[in-house]
Amino acid sequence: MRYFITFLICVALISVSSCRKDFSTIPNFGSLEFSKDTIFLDTIFSNIGSGTYNLKVYNRGNKSITIPEITLEKGASSNYRLNVDGIAGKAFNDIDILAQDSIFVFIETTINASSVANPLYTDRILFDTGSNQQDVNLVTLVQDANFIYPGKDPITMKIDSLTIDGQATNIKGRFLTDTELTITNSKPTVIYGYAAVPSNRTLTIEAGARIYFHNNSGLIIDDKATFKVNGTLTEKVVFQGDRLENNFSQIPGQWGTIWMRAGSKDNEIYHAQIKNGIIGILIDSLGSASTPTLKLQNSEIYNHSNFGILARETNIEAHNVVIGSAGEASLAATIGGTYNFTHSTFANFWNNGIRQLPAVLVNNFFTYEDENGQETIETRDLVAANFTNCIFDGNNNIEFVLDKADGGRVFNYNISNCMIQFNDTNNSFNDNKELDFTNSFYQNIILNGNSHFKDSQNEDFIIGQDSDAINKAKVTLFSTDILGIDRTISPDIGAYQHITFD
Repeated sequence: MRYFITFLICVALISVSSCRKDFSTIPNFGSLEFSKDTIFLDTIFSNIGSGTYNLKVYNRGNKSITIPEITLEKGASSNYRLNVDGIAGKAFNDIDILAQDSIFVFIETTINASSVANPLYTDRILFDTGSNQQDVNLVTLVQDANFIYPGKDPITMKIDSLTIDGQATNIKGRFLTDTELTITNSKPTVIYGYAAVPSNRTLTIEAGARIYFHNNSGLIIDDKATFKVNGTLTEKVVFQGDRLENNFSQIPGQWGTIWMRAGSKDNEIYHAQIKNGIIGILIDSLGSASTPTLKLQNSEIYNHSNFGILARETNIEAHNVVIGSAGEASLAATIGGTYNFTHSTFANFWNNGIRQLPAVLVNNFFTYEDENGQETIETRDLVAANFTNCIFDGNNNIEFVLDKADGGRVFNYNISNCMIQFNDTNNSFNDNKELDFTNSFYQNIILNGNSHFKDSQNEDFIIGQDSDAINKAKVTLFSTDILGIDRTISPDIGAYQHITFD
């Protein structure tokens, strides 16, 4: 009993001391300092909450002060929300700051674009009143957008999942309706979950459209469905995550993938930029040797946590393509198939961890465990792996690998006028005859040359005046580069004609 009474006394003392204000303050005298004079909350979509931004408020004086009032200028009607020193609200009274100390103010917003006259929405945080009043500006650009959401059960509110090939899946999303199969540039389109294109339908993305994906979202092009991206040189189509804050501009893995399932057909992507997902393009459909499953032209695929393109026994025809950093491979052309890349740049300068695979991997097999638990290798025909006027570069020693599994299958490849980063310091590939660059399937190869990219860490792969790729390409039908620059005479290797850097 004695110990219990002692415990209660200690608790009471702690409670009293925690509530006691054991320092004296003077009124604020208008000399606050701020970490920023304007808080830019970046761009947000209508009715979608912003990230949380912070402001630090300093008392540089030698006496503790009390700020009688901190409030939003627009008051209770403001679309901004504040949290001042751990308290949420829009107006605060008698906020103390110790001498030579500071407090945090956190700011968020959610805005309905239809409720504001000007898409540039502003307000001010007011500190104190009268002659001592100071302020910090708040600025947000709000965009109206088209939203595509998965459905919900009206009773349980459970988000709908897709049924594919008659089988229920765990993929949250839904099939697009006929009225949703054309996406224009009139408003951004924001997709939650996976938006799937039904069989025998075509999803068309018009020039200048911008598609934003929420976390765990993407597109699925189903069996017998088609995907057309009709960007132009001056109006690219952009696919990226829906976090528009500047510090998310180079964060990979923000959304899922564009998945072209087996049986999808006649897919075309022209003048697009696909960035910051898990896999830029996942493509499974074999198609035929004469008709590509995907035609990919004048497009950039950047900064994906796994693959830029993961192709599985498919048919891709591409030119003027740039595939940048990825956590595994920029291009993985696997399980055989048909691949024709011309004037393309594969440059994997991944800096978010150790990367095990080269920038470009081509193989003709897959592995699985059979019913007895034994690992089994299945091979497929590599009908063609033709790379012409391409750059394979990155921050690994080896950035191009042909990996052939024996199985009596076709394994056709031809590498012409390409520049390849391949420095086999451990002699790991001495027995791989497909990587003997003196054999007849390689012509005019430059090994370990200087690409001289403009800024590899920021995915800018224009080549400069010191590049070994200058004038080393062969003339093809593709007479302009990815930027529309003429390359009829003395073309350079890669997607870009060189420029002179400052």
